[in-house]
This record gives sequence, structure tokens and C-alpha cells, in this order.
Amino acid sequence: MPLTHIYKAQVALLLIVLMLTGCTGVRLIDTQVNSFAPQAVAQGSRYRFERLPSQQAQGAGQDQLEQLAEQALANVGLHRADKARLTVQVSAQQRQEPAPQPTGLGFGWGLGWGIGNGGISVGSSGALFPNLDTQPNYWRQVSLVMRDEQGKVVFESHASHEGPWADSAALLAAMLEAALQGFPSPPSGPRRVNIEIAR
Repeated sequence: MPLTHIYKAQVALLLIVLMLTGCTGVRLIDTQVNSFAPQAVAQGSRYRFERLPSQQAQGAGQDQLEQLAEQALANVGLHRADKARLTVQVSAQQRQEPAPQPTGLGFGWGLGWGIGNGGISVGSSGALFPNLDTQPNYWRQVSLVMRDEQGKVVFESHASHEGPWADSAALLAAMLEAALQGFPSPPSGPRRVNIEIAR
């Protein structure tokens, strides 16, 4: 076998190992967050969920979202109670978007890799992971609005994420965690919050 073919094979093997290694462990959920805290919320405060009429019609889906929010709120020291003065509205949106356009990068010797439009390929030997171009892309947003007993907003936060993962529950839990980062005094203005979750 010519020396250049040996080098090509070694580089291709290295790329495969790197790609497979990247598929294990954790996922980094990069979330865009924008929070507002016009009034202080005391540590250990109690709250109850409040639903809009449209949310009441969602049934089990809203129940699941509120369970995820309850865990995230507990992590920042808030407690759910039926007769609480604070109310929390939590909502989520999701849409499926077209797969990203193909991109690629060459490494010389006629060896290269490309992602999209048929999968991941190395050189001209065909796709290593075919049909990746058929995987949808998801955009999600979660919103939390907290009001006092007079109905004034004391905390508001929105978090959005875009990516290829379909497991909504795990993604929404991470996004709610991101939305509450820094509570009760989050940084002002839009920011990026990274949350790691298991694959």
C-alpha cells in the first residue's frame, strides 16, 4: 500500500475516533437567556402555578412542564404551595425547522469531511453517518413569569435553544435551569447560559 494511502487511512481513523468520542458523555445545551427582576423575591418563598385559559386546555403537557419547572424552582429555594401569595406562569414553545445546509472542510491529499446533505463523510468513500440531513432541527423557548399577590411582575425570564435533539423533557429541564440562573438577582440583559446534560 502506498505511503499516502496509509496516511489517509490513519487520518480517517483518527477523525472517526474523534467523532465517536464526541458522541458520548454529556451534551452542552447553550441557551440564550433574558431575565428581569423588578422586585426582590425572598429566599424560601412559596408559590403556586397559575394557568392561562389556553394552558388549561393543554392538560398533561402543561402538567409535565409544571413538574419540570417545580424542580427548577426548588433548586433556587422556592417551594410550591396551594395557598401561596406568589404565582408562577410557565409556558413553552417548540417548532421544527429544516435541517441545516451542508458544510465541509478539506484536509489535503483528497481527504476531507462534510456534514449535511447525506451525512458525515470522509474522502470519497461515502457517508459514515448517512441520512443526517433528514434529521430535523428544533427551536424551543421557555418562559417563567412570577407575580406577587397584587398581580405585579416580580420576576420574568425567557430562555431559548436551537438544536437537533428531540427529547423535549430533558431539553426543557435544562432550559428552565438556565432561565433561573442567578435568581433572584440575575444579570441584566441577554446572556448565554451553558447547561450540561447526559446524552
